[in-house]
Amino acid sequence: MAAAPEEHPADDLARLAGLHGVATSYRPAPDRTVHVPASAVTSALAALGVDASGPDAVRAALADRERELRERLLPPTVVRWAGAEPPAALAGLPAGTRLRVRTEDGEDRDGLADLPPGVHRLTATAPDGRTGEAHLVVAPDRLPAPPGRSYGLLVQLYSLLSHRSWGMGDLADLAELAGWAGRTAGAGFVQVNPLHAAVPGDPTDPSPYRPSSRRFPDPVHLRVEDVPEFAYAGGRERLGGLVERAGRLRAAVLDKGALIDRDAVWELKREALEAVLEVPLGPGRQAAYDAFRAAHGRALVDHATWCALAEVHGPDWRAWPAALRDPRSAGTARARSALAGRVEFHSRLAWLTDGQLRAAQRAAREAGMPVGIVHDLAVGVHPAGADAWAQQDVFAAGMSVGAPPDAFNARGQDWSLPPWRPDRLAATGYAPYRELLRALFRYAGALRIDHVMGLFRLWWVPEGSPPTDGTYVHYDADAMLAVLALEATRAGAVVIGEDLGTVEPGVREALQRRGVLGTSVLWFERDWEGDGRPLPPERWRADCLATATTHDLPPTAARLTGDHVELRDRLGLLTRPAAEERAEATADAAEWLALLGSLGLLDLTAAGPPGSDEEEEIRAVHRFLLRTPARLIGVWLPDGAGDRRPQNLPGTWDEYPNWRLPLADSEGRPVPLEELLTSPRLLGLLDVLRQGRPPEGRGRTRRRD
Repeated sequence: MAAAPEEHPADDLARLAGLHGVATSYRPAPDRTVHVPASAVTSALAALGVDASGPDAVRAALADRERELRERLLPPTVVRWAGAEPPAALAGLPAGTRLRVRTEDGEDRDGLADLPPGVHRLTATAPDGRTGEAHLVVAPDRLPAPPGRSYGLLVQLYSLLSHRSWGMGDLADLAELAGWAGRTAGAGFVQVNPLHAAVPGDPTDPSPYRPSSRRFPDPVHLRVEDVPEFAYAGGRERLGGLVERAGRLRAAVLDKGALIDRDAVWELKREALEAVLEVPLGPGRQAAYDAFRAAHGRALVDHATWCALAEVHGPDWRAWPAALRDPRSAGTARARSALAGRVEFHSRLAWLTDGQLRAAQRAAREAGMPVGIVHDLAVGVHPAGADAWAQQDVFAAGMSVGAPPDAFNARGQDWSLPPWRPDRLAATGYAPYRELLRALFRYAGALRIDHVMGLFRLWWVPEGSPPTDGTYVHYDADAMLAVLALEATRAGAVVIGEDLGTVEPGVREALQRRGVLGTSVLWFERDWEGDGRPLPPERWRADCLATATTHDLPPTAARLTGDHVELRDRLGLLTRPAAEERAEATADAAEWLALLGSLGLLDLTAAGPPGSDEEEEIRAVHRFLLRTPARLIGVWLPDGAGDRRPQNLPGTWDEYPNWRLPLADSEGRPVPLEELLTSPRLLGLLDVLRQGRPPEGRGRTRRRD
């Protein structure tokens, strides 16, 4: 139990917290400072292995930390940006200190001259005989920039059913969409929701932002028939029956209004894959699988082991027998051996899914997309899942990521995601982070990082406390950005940061400096420091993905008509009288439409009230986005069908079918992929974007400014 706040000398606790990156206060606005509870500070310190339970413990821990910082030659990780001056950690070494580097490739070098990009081992030897070792991250100055200006489609993959998918959109549907969008519509990218492996359950949590693992994808997205061994599998009658059942599941969603049932889809696919994976791999396929296993090493073994153990003991490792809660225990090793067949099954599934993800990216690039598939990196993982089990040493026990109270949520938020420990990341040279990025960049043309502010700091909430009683814990943003720049450059991939909401001063500037694009959503782009009116296009930032909406917001049609207010009213989510909310929503839409009209993007003389000609108004919104200098323009695919329903309604659980809705038209009728791509409404919207592209040959150079 943490001691009461008054038992601590405030200055000692504040100094100790500061030396470990734990905040004792924060500023939600320039003119407002909020002090966090001392209990949150002591809990965060405890999760970092620092005892601050009383005045004596605080003084002892403070003395230990100050002595450690005073005596060490090097911090655990040092960053060297290409073309920059030596970092302060090296510039401050005693005169005459000798530096030796062992590179990633095993080459020994004296000094820091001409080091290749990578994460190397640095040894410093001072004249007095003291030595220090550190991981040295040598990173490119900036991340890759988009190759010219382009527009793309944003879609939740599960919602995009075709007449061939098994009840939810799959990776073959993604490849079809990308191939069509690149060749026919001139799109440069397709952005999808996180496709990370989910925690199985009854029912499975449908949110793609609470995965079991971010290191491996979910095999529920596989197109079973596209697995080469499917053609040679025995039990054709059994497989045929599964395909028929999948057809009925698909028809229930597309024709009968059923919600997407991920668990039912997976049950069919799992049974089919059991038969398919009985087929031996050919020599070439076996070599490819062996290479995949070698590339992912222990991470893949851990993931497959967790999946196999979850089948026996349930999906929450915290409730497993004690011997199995430690991934390195002898009991786990024995269980892995006993379940070798199931471990192999789940390893093969990870490989098959990786292969179809890479096939989708190839299809996108072959269709002429300069970026291709943009994958989404969730901010964290489920505490019961595979990553939290396998990487317990780098997660902060007893803490959860969330957000402090703000203008939109006075109670704050607790996302129930365990945070990484910044000290353990630094001690490993950010190995878990590097491995995660490397795995995703195998098949991503670009990466969207959810809550990119988490590279700088995260709001830690102690277990059992309300979100209001948390505190910010800081990460080494320089190191996090350097590793990101290193891996993105190696992959030739663009990075987009989701930087919506409250952002600490200096964060957007730091991200822009390193080439991480931001996210700008039309309805939020107002002159907040001036008259609060809609921001004209020339004042938008260039280094961003500009969109009209996101998966957490109403589609554009609902925003223009005010349907989003009616939905929240029906669900009891309004915090003010409905009439006030409606009036504000109407005024908001009217202001934007007036700006569109003044710019000649919408004929107001022929228009009625907002929403009366929603197709033309939605096209005008996207004409406006093209007027901005944004490097990437995103089109929310449901806007091309007229769908009025958000895919996720924050603040709801069972009250609303979050993450389970198929893409539909303005009447709520599900629209299959084949029909959507011939829809005059979608084609008319994309024609606006296609006409707004730069002429062929312009805007194709990679900018580094």
